[in-house]
Amino acid sequence: MGTRGTAARVLVVEDEAAIRESVVDALTDAGFRALGRDDGTGFEELLDGFRPDLVVLDVMLPGRDGFALLRVARERSDAGLVLLTARDALADRLHGLDGGADDYVVKPFLLAELVSRVRAVLRRRGRVPTAIAVGDLVVDEEAGTATRAGAVLDLTATELRLLRYLVEQRGRTVTKNQILTQVWGYDAYDPNLVEVHVSALRRKLEAHGPRIVHTVRGLGYALRPAPGEGT
Repeated sequence: MGTRGTAARVLVVEDEAAIRESVVDALTDAGFRALGRDDGTGFEELLDGFRPDLVVLDVMLPGRDGFALLRVARERSDAGLVLLTARDALADRLHGLDGGADDYVVKPFLLAELVSRVRAVLRRRGRVPTAIAVGDLVVDEEAGTATRAGAVLDLTATELRLLRYLVEQRGRTVTKNQILTQVWGYDAYDPNLVEVHVSALRRKLEAHGPRIVHTVRGLGYALRPAPGEGT
């Protein structure tokens, strides 16, 4: 049985549609339950109803800005807070952090970096398990370890990130572009890079059990536990 539990909930408040949709998609791909909004309308109701584990707030919002919503969130919720803004002045960063934000991401940014920062804040707050188990496979990215059938796998840092992502998406087919974005931080790169690392990862996994990382022809890859192992 897996130890993932209920997916962490992330609320994204960003008025630029392209950015908001990209962030929501990236967080969803990373295994979170993400919800996007374009301004602070109904923010209090969302905190009470959706009950996010973390809020990504754009500072430059129409109506109440991100700093105002940050104050509301701190008064009504114990959610983690990540500010997202084009402002890069030290005074703005300090304003946000002093106001209770857990982190501050400056535009432009890589989606993989934002997802990593969201995961780090949630982990510090105890909202995301550091280890995930699928059948006889246990992956703990924070500890930098992975084991299968009790044997420690000798993985590179990239292979460990790749395995963690595939485990988080277990049962789902992920494309090479999704893997590139989530593991390497690129949305346009040589897809052969993914093939090489998946091939190397498979060899190490299959030294201790049957195949669990499968190719879905024409689509990408999917990690599925071996028959009888459960999820």
